Amino acid sequence: MEWESWATALAHQVTDPDSRWRNPLLRTARHQLIPRWWVADEAGRWTLRDGPSDPGTWAEAAYADRSLTTRVGTLHADDAGPDDHPEGQPTSSATLPSLIVRMLRHTRVGNGLSLLDLGTGAGGLTAYACHRIGDGHVTSLDVDPYLVDAARARLAAMGHRPRMITADATKEVPGAYDRIVCTVALPPGPGLRPVIGALKPGGRIALTLARTSLIITGWKTGNGDVVGQVERDMAGFMLTRSDADYPPALTELFALAAEAEGETTSAGRYPVVDMANAWELRSMLEVITPGVEVGYETRGRTRTAYLVHPDGSWARASAEWTDPPEVHQSGPQRLWNALERIRNRLNTEGALPLLGARVRITPDGVCHLSRGKWSAYMGGQ
Repeated sequence: MEWESWATALAHQVTDPDSRWRNPLLRTARHQLIPRWWVADEAGRWTLRDGPSDPGTWAEAAYADRSLTTRVGTLHADDAGPDDHPEGQPTSSATLPSLIVRMLRHTRVGNGLSLLDLGTGAGGLTAYACHRIGDGHVTSLDVDPYLVDAARARLAAMGHRPRMITADATKEVPGAYDRIVCTVALPPGPGLRPVIGALKPGGRIALTLARTSLIITGWKTGNGDVVGQVERDMAGFMLTRSDADYPPALTELFALAAEAEGETTSAGRYPVVDMANAWELRSMLEVITPGVEVGYETRGRTRTAYLVHPDGSWARASAEWTDPPEVHQSGPQRLWNALERIRNRLNTEGALPLLGARVRITPDGVCHLSRGKWSAYMGGQ
């Protein structure tokens, strides 16, 4: 494939003329990292795409500024046949290049500094970093041994030989690094502790937290804390996982929320919203009700949103288009009430306190957030 012109167009699209990341994008044959991928139709059915059998589609997909899903459930596209249609959540992808560049900028990668790419995926970030600072300064880590092995081989074919590690970052991160960039969403608390421990004093990290779209950056101080801020920027990354697939979703609770009357029925104040795509609202909901999962569906003009929590709480809000919804709730928490308090604050103050908040992550992985008189923490007991 003649890929250089495609890479040039992508580089010009996602970097400024004076960006230090433009040359890595120009020189990276991204299609070689993504020979096969999954595409979902409107019904959510996954279908395989094979690049070498359709070079035109391959080039268009690989050099577009979008993420490509490479693994669904436990089935990687590399191992799939044309008749395979896996079910489940995406468990690996090739992240869109503009987001990779943004995360690298947030991390302040520089010459002579060691970098950990946490979340190898298809290897795109690792490739860009190798071009920028040299293979010997780059380490790439993923929980999935196949992803690590495949990326290692494909990077080697490009002439890159960074250090590649298979490990569960929520339990162990071998080595110590000047910079850590995370392209998976990490759980605050004990699951974040090994990552913070692997950052050298004076080092910098850029990460997102599980079930939020918050990009947190910070510098590690001499006492082991990471001190920084929530950037005025957002990103959606997959959750970290410790096994071949994510644990089962709260399927039974979602089913209950879809049909049951609930302990309380009331009229909601605000229109139904798709929380998965309302990133700031979703992030704030995770701060105040950690562990909540969201769902959304439309049937004609009727929109329905679901909130469920591992403690057994659930809420269902349904309405025609922007009408006030009928809200059913049950369990220890009134989840829709919590969401409406957040929306009240947004309407009253014009903004939520998350973006731009100060952050302190203690060595135990607990994230302390503050802005003005507002404060919260994530990951503590």
